[in-house]
Amino acid sequence: MGSNDNSDELNELFGEEFRKYIQPRDESQKIKTGETGESELEVPKLGKKFYEKELRKLQIELVKLQEWVKAKGLKVVIIFEGRDAAGKGGVIKRITECLNPRICRVAALPVPTEKERTQWYFQRYVSYLPSAGEMVLFDRSWYNRAGVERVMGFCSEEEYREFFRSCPLFEEMLIHSGIILIKYWFSVSDQEQERRFQQRLADPTKRWKLTPMDLASREKWEEYSKAKDEMFAFTDTKTSPWWVVNADNKRRARLNCISHLFTMIPYQELPSPIIELPPRKESSGYVRPPISEQNFVPERY
Repeated sequence: MGSNDNSDELNELFGEEFRKYIQPRDESQKIKTGETGESELEVPKLGKKFYEKELRKLQIELVKLQEWVKAKGLKVVIIFEGRDAAGKGGVIKRITECLNPRICRVAALPVPTEKERTQWYFQRYVSYLPSAGEMVLFDRSWYNRAGVERVMGFCSEEEYREFFRSCPLFEEMLIHSGIILIKYWFSVSDQEQERRFQQRLADPTKRWKLTPMDLASREKWEEYSKAKDEMFAFTDTKTSPWWVVNADNKRRARLNCISHLFTMIPYQELPSPIIELPPRKESSGYVRPPISEQNFVPERY
């Protein structure tokens, strides 16, 4: 599926419903505008049945893309950044859940150690970069310096300015080395972020997602907005552009982001090998130990 005629091929693949729900809408249409908070006309929710049907189609295409990346020895890096609770993790989960973890892996780096703080800033990220035939999805990335580190005061002004000087050069080096670099920013309005925070607070299975950094971002909305705008001013380049995902509606954001990914990596469907299950060998007379000697998990359900 080539990048030049990708839109037509995706339309053909997903049909009329794809045009209606996935392609960019007319600019004259009033919709929620993400981080600006200007909610003029809310877009109707995407039905679960339609969403699951389209997601299934996209995930089948992701498997084809995976096989192409493996066969051609491509090196793919996809960066996911954005507001807290913007839905980055949900998109990453839908991308990876049907893929081979040996080919497509997620890099979610913890807080740097004392030793790592003394290293070249990009050094700890380099070890997570892909080899030939691999895709790496960065759940947060080196852009931590331009976001949380800047807003929370975890880096000096000199380190912050040095990041903007060296980051475009670093990304150019990656691209010139043969890495396909794709950067997504998930944009969510303050109203929607607040609603998701409240959901997490009320759900015991999601409360762990409310980290101290999340709570701090709640009261530092304007500071994060300024940091994001400055980050784009320095790093949204022709060589390595940012792609903004309107993430106020999680289902639409997932479909839009995944479908856009196909336009960024030209690929073709490879012929599937014919797989035949071999017959089992005849018994050689081996007698297995009594089943009563094994420890079984109690069947409580």
